[in-house]
Amino acid sequence: MNKITPFLSFDGKAEEAAQFYVSLMPDSQIDRVTRSLMDTPGGPAGSVLLVEFTLAGSPFMALNTPGFTFTEGVSLLIPTSNQIETDRVWAALTSNGGQEMGCGWCKDRWGVVWQVCPAGMIDLLNDPDRDRARRAMEAMVNMIKIDINEVRRAADAV
Repeated sequence: MNKITPFLSFDGKAEEAAQFYVSLMPDSQIDRVTRSLMDTPGGPAGSVLLVEFTLAGSPFMALNTPGFTFTEGVSLLIPTSNQIETDRVWAALTSNGGQEMGCGWCKDRWGVVWQVCPAGMIDLLNDPDRDRARRAMEAMVNMIKIDINEVRRAADAV
């Protein structure tokens, strides 16, 4: 059992966001939806209050809380297994009002900040050959969505 569960606050869109997130990755599902027993600032009695969901095997909670917004100060990392998955997840997160940011960072339509990181990227940045690691980093910082094949080519360039 995880000891820390990310808790995200949405302005009336908690269930919609959770359904979208679980559609992105395997081992994801909506676990429970709690409805409000009374009128609250988040909605009338009977409206969705809290959504518990599993995202890629990790527990999350989403609450309908009016007026809360997300910032770049906290982001969620999605490690992807290959470029095809990177491209698919990136396209989904940046669609319908999402925003590309840079270096593999983006915001979804609700303002949640994500880092889409292809397999091998962190290893390249930690390469014992510090010149190779620097070339990888130089390539990455000039990208919006990370193209791991281009980063590898840059790292291997002499």
